[in-house]
Amino acid sequence: MLLEFSQYLENYLWMNYSPEVSSKAYLMSICCMVNEKFRENVPAWEIFKKKPDHFPFFFKHILKAALAETDGEFSLHEQTVLLLFLDHCFNSLEVDLIRSQVQQLISLPMWMGLQLARLELELKKTPKLRKFWNLIKKNDEKMDPEAREQAYQERRFLSQLIQKFISVLKSVPLSEPVTMDKVHYCERFIELMIDLEALLPTRRWFNTILDDSHLLVHCYLSNLVRREEDGHLFSQLLDMLKFYTGFEINDQTGNALTENEMTTIHYDRITSLQRAAFAHFPELYDFALSNVAEVDTRESLVKFFGPLSSNTLHQVASYLCLLPTLPKNEDTTFDKEFLLELLVSRHERRISQIQQLNQMPLYPTEKIIWDENIVPTEYYSGEGCLALPKLNLQFLTLHDYLLRNFNLFRLESTYEIRQDIEDSVSRMKPWQSEYGGVVFGGWARMAQPIVAFTVVEVAKPNIGENWPTRVRADVTINLNVRDHIKDEWEGLRKHDVCFLITVRPTKPYGTKFDRRRPFIEQVGLVYVRGCEIQGMLDDKGRVIEDGPEPRPNLRGESRTFRVFLDPNQYQQDMTNTIQNGAEDVYETFNIIMRRKPKENNFKAVLETIRNLMNTDCVVPDWLHDIILGYGDPSSAHYSKMPNQIATLDFNDTFLSIEHLKASFPGHNVKVTVEDPALQIPPFRITFPVRSGKGKKRKDADVEDEDTEEAKTLIVEPHVIPNRGPYPYNQPKRNTIQFTHTQIEAIRAGMQPGLTMVVGPPGTGKTDVAVQIISNIYHNFPEQRTLIVTHSNQALNQLFEKIMALDIDERHLLRLGHGEEELETEKDFSRYGRVNYVLARRIELLEEVKRLQKSLGVPGDASYTCETAGYFFLYQVMSRWEEYISKVKNKGSTLPDVTEVSTFFPFHEYFANAPQPIFKGRSYEEDMEIAEGCFRHIKKIFTQLEEFRASELLRSGLDRSKYLLVKEAKHVIAMTCTHAALKRHDLVKLGFKYDNILMEEAAQILEIETFIPLLLQNPQDGFSRLKRWIMIGDHHQLPPVIKNMAFQKYSNMEQSLFTRFVRVGVPTVDLDAQGRARASLCNLYNWRYKNLGNLPHVQLLPEFSTANAGLLYDFQLINVEDFQGVGESEPNPYFYQNLGEAEYVVALFMYMCLLGYPADKISILTTYNGQKHLIRDIINRRCGNNPLIGRPNKVTTVDRFQGQQNDYILLSLVRTRAVGHLRDVRRLVVAMSRARLGLYIFARVSLFQNCFELTPAFSQLTARPLHLHIIPTEPFPTTRKNGERPSHEVQIIKNMPQMANFVYNMYMHLIQTTHHYHQTLLQLPPAMVEEGEEVQNQETELETEEEAMTVQVDIIPSPTDTSCSQETPAFQTDTTPSQTETTASETGASSNPEAIPALSETTTTVAGAVSAPAEAYTPQDATSAPEGTK
Repeated sequence: MLLEFSQYLENYLWMNYSPEVSSKAYLMSICCMVNEKFRENVPAWEIFKKKPDHFPFFFKHILKAALAETDGEFSLHEQTVLLLFLDHCFNSLEVDLIRSQVQQLISLPMWMGLQLARLELELKKTPKLRKFWNLIKKNDEKMDPEAREQAYQERRFLSQLIQKFISVLKSVPLSEPVTMDKVHYCERFIELMIDLEALLPTRRWFNTILDDSHLLVHCYLSNLVRREEDGHLFSQLLDMLKFYTGFEINDQTGNALTENEMTTIHYDRITSLQRAAFAHFPELYDFALSNVAEVDTRESLVKFFGPLSSNTLHQVASYLCLLPTLPKNEDTTFDKEFLLELLVSRHERRISQIQQLNQMPLYPTEKIIWDENIVPTEYYSGEGCLALPKLNLQFLTLHDYLLRNFNLFRLESTYEIRQDIEDSVSRMKPWQSEYGGVVFGGWARMAQPIVAFTVVEVAKPNIGENWPTRVRADVTINLNVRDHIKDEWEGLRKHDVCFLITVRPTKPYGTKFDRRRPFIEQVGLVYVRGCEIQGMLDDKGRVIEDGPEPRPNLRGESRTFRVFLDPNQYQQDMTNTIQNGAEDVYETFNIIMRRKPKENNFKAVLETIRNLMNTDCVVPDWLHDIILGYGDPSSAHYSKMPNQIATLDFNDTFLSIEHLKASFPGHNVKVTVEDPALQIPPFRITFPVRSGKGKKRKDADVEDEDTEEAKTLIVEPHVIPNRGPYPYNQPKRNTIQFTHTQIEAIRAGMQPGLTMVVGPPGTGKTDVAVQIISNIYHNFPEQRTLIVTHSNQALNQLFEKIMALDIDERHLLRLGHGEEELETEKDFSRYGRVNYVLARRIELLEEVKRLQKSLGVPGDASYTCETAGYFFLYQVMSRWEEYISKVKNKGSTLPDVTEVSTFFPFHEYFANAPQPIFKGRSYEEDMEIAEGCFRHIKKIFTQLEEFRASELLRSGLDRSKYLLVKEAKHVIAMTCTHAALKRHDLVKLGFKYDNILMEEAAQILEIETFIPLLLQNPQDGFSRLKRWIMIGDHHQLPPVIKNMAFQKYSNMEQSLFTRFVRVGVPTVDLDAQGRARASLCNLYNWRYKNLGNLPHVQLLPEFSTANAGLLYDFQLINVEDFQGVGESEPNPYFYQNLGEAEYVVALFMYMCLLGYPADKISILTTYNGQKHLIRDIINRRCGNNPLIGRPNKVTTVDRFQGQQNDYILLSLVRTRAVGHLRDVRRLVVAMSRARLGLYIFARVSLFQNCFELTPAFSQLTARPLHLHIIPTEPFPTTRKNGERPSHEVQIIKNMPQMANFVYNMYMHLIQTTHHYHQTLLQLPPAMVEEGEEVQNQETELETEEEAMTVQVDIIPSPTDTSCSQETPAFQTDTTPSQTETTASETGASSNPEAIPALSETTTTVAGAVSAPAEAYTPQDATSAPEGTK
């Protein structure tokens, strides 16, 4: 790791590599470095791409070394390293350099490794392959002998590697000791095979080679599988390989095979075996004449083929082209066990993958939860392989895509469940009682002992299934706990998930629980089963339903819950009990554990994925191949879509014609009107649409014309029809001057197809998203748009901006629980919209009543929406039509302007509008006003017609469903989690939408990005989805995955957005930021394509003015060990650094004392441990001190993604290793949160040597590494950024010096304020005009003085105690992922030596009351040398 960190590969190994110096040590060093880069999750191939000349030679050398004899030059351990390197190569096919080498190993010519009979059989199956094969042979004949021999070696490489592996596998003994090198080699080899089988480009020809080698048969019969401990992981990997070798896909075409097609393939195999038996093997007549269903089970096949001799079995296999023909009068060299297994495993009936999935229990059990190969601990190092699926660039089919995500999501949830069980059960302290039973010595908030457990219902299975449709049980517990915890237990709702646990402790009463020892054996955990709450039972044993009625008050402390058990798990357990005589699991439970609701939605998501796999996943044709990672990655771009739209109304996107022209550089803009006064927005733009296939043109002139035409835009200004005379009738308008890249993103989003927008920090991603939504709303009023984001916060920000645009609020709907956080009085939830509709209906009917009165029509037209409709039809329309007939242009005669006003029938109704309604300047203007008034009236009745359903539907639920499904022109918003949880309900309701816009797309899990595509049923077998807009930034942090193994090994942190970028899907990269100073932007803009600054970043005063009291707008401050300690780690991954924490807080206090608003400063750190430490120090140092206050936030960089503040103080914590900041995405987030000032505290010598961080740290280290402050400069300052200050600059060299300085500064401020108050109170009364004012002032100042005196005690002196670096008591029971608590909860102890005592001189100066403010000079800061800037 140290060599990799110091860039050994880049700076030495590959720079100096050549065929002449290539040696075994050189080769192994390069492979080790590449493997280490993959383990550390940093880019590995960049240096090879820069210097690619020698890579082909190097790769061939690797292939040769991988096949070398193990007792020769390369050991088995070294060849395991080579296997891992090859695996990384096969998984990096997106890199051109790697692909060019790997393709030679996995293309059609590799079939040279097949036995001749099998080769002929395969070529016969697919006739066109015969042509290709003959062509390959012709080309081979033209090659010179040396090149041909080299090509043959490459083609046979994988076949030879398989044979080498089989020889190693056979050398593993059954019971004698085996070297772990052999075991690890076998495990890595199977991992390589799985990865080759799981990608279509590698699988296409290799699967036949693998089948021909009978690798699986050799493996299942090997001694390693039979070794329980050593072979456990190998067996699990083997099951994964078996699954992929028989995957339901056509290897050549890549098409998914249906269940019927898989059955046909199985029948063809069995019948061909029966034909062979009938024709050539008389002893198998009974088998040959039996029906297929009778002979295709393993038991039947063993019964028929078991009695046959080895030679006969070999002949049967050779007849099926599975083995070479057995020469006459020779005995077979294969074992009978191998031959029998070969025939049986190939022909036995297989359960379909969907059936397997449907029979799988969704809740994890104890066997999975604590299996380190499947759910590794959080400390996974990345060195071993695991039995886990991987998410890479490509997938075999949608079924494969969903299944891998299903398994990983399930296991990631299992990891979190394990943490919760270990925490809760260990808190309960289960011990063995004197009589052998269980006694609980502790208690847990989230778990309770079970008093009674009874299975009350086992429903009959559905037809064709062997598991019950429903299993219900009653769980009784005794809630002798605090009231608020009792309320939490009684508040368990329907569908909440709990876990039933059996413990049989063997430790006697009082045994201390040791977290470092294995959990299961300490607590005696035996079983874990999941269940789902149906409800709590009342006194009469009935389930208390959730509803508006208050819950009944139950007496006593005993509570019984009715729960649903997993039917699949119950069936498996009962089968095991009956067949194997095992104990009944359901009679043993003694603990029930609940989980926090937010973390407990895993079952609903898993059910959603399983339901998707049981239905026809109808993904739009234009998306299908891209999601699987195949085909042309740009095929879904709007420019290649067949239904591209030529003319689009950009509504209020452009602020002027000049803005429009600037937005299309390189285009010729033709405006349909020449009068500049009429060239005002809104604009309709007609784009040249070229069909993707276009005809070949021979004439160059025609091509030039075509190019000119392709760059010509026809712009048509148009006037939005008058909407009425009231001010609120005027449309809301966009005020943002979008850049040309933002306009391109908006244009792409309005067109059909897939639009990917990469938005660096501060580039206006949300503004672009909102404008796209608005434009789609106005261009396609009949379409519905679904908005999906990762977090409620992002969704609320988006929604608040949408409300500010010209979108009718009745068409907005917000689903999920986050809508209450919207900063608006309006309720956009489903029931909030129902209430809005009902209230709006009453308002509109009042307007109808007023209109009726103004027209003098008798009756009650405003009684219902229906009566209002008749009123409009018979009274309003008739008057309007009569009016139009009177004032319309008569043709020959000129229209009279006065007639428009004179005959207008609605004067009285519009009497409350701004007067005069009609201007009388021109007929056209007044006529437009009259039509606008009528539009206003017509809109009232249109809305009432839409609201009619609310009169007919009586319940709020029915009304909300109608609103969701039927109300047109909706903009519907939800989080990706809500979409995953509620998919079943939405599909059942008939929910429909045409467009999806995803914000924060790079932060959403792959599967949670995919599910929103399928929230509706297909129409006539096709998806109605027309647009998919994804907005995100893959250079910032990915989705949060708590377990390192799933994050790194399985690549679960890769979002769909990131995968699309890797595959090569075209993106629109926003290239102008308006958040931060240009100098701060330079710290991260190197990570993006051409990221510049918007003009206001240079022009606005807040960006051009310096940060008061600080010489630099950003600075890296070196922090050395404090009292001999740098970083510390009280718990694993719970890193802290007391010196940095104190320094950060001291700078925060200094800034607040200068006058900076505390809420404009945020403190960030890269570790949870440091966050808690800083919060504790803030509590002690600042308390509730009004002179200082608290920072806006103290949190981690990861949690602060998507947020910003003016000033950021950042602590990097680590002093021994760079840690996870080495992930450049985390660095980008850290550097891009500040608008005006960024101050980083770190061990400079460590971070400046990290290669990945060099672009940022080279800029940071170019400035002095000691903090430069200007304590006498007031806030705000008039000094320009970069100007030399007029005040003296002080240099702070270390943390104790800064702490002393801030203490003195604070004391001086207290003293001078006190002195000022005393002087003011001694003023003679004559100096004040009114004596009463003096009295009030005196009272006020006395109160202030008292407050100041109190505050002197609040802020500890540097001789006072500081926060300890020890972990708070509660942390001993908490993992790093559970440390997000408030500072007040941590309860850290104090360390009396945190800040050294001040010198007596300093204390005297600090306490000098007489020192005036203007004469104040800090005593313990060093003056800066001349020329410091």
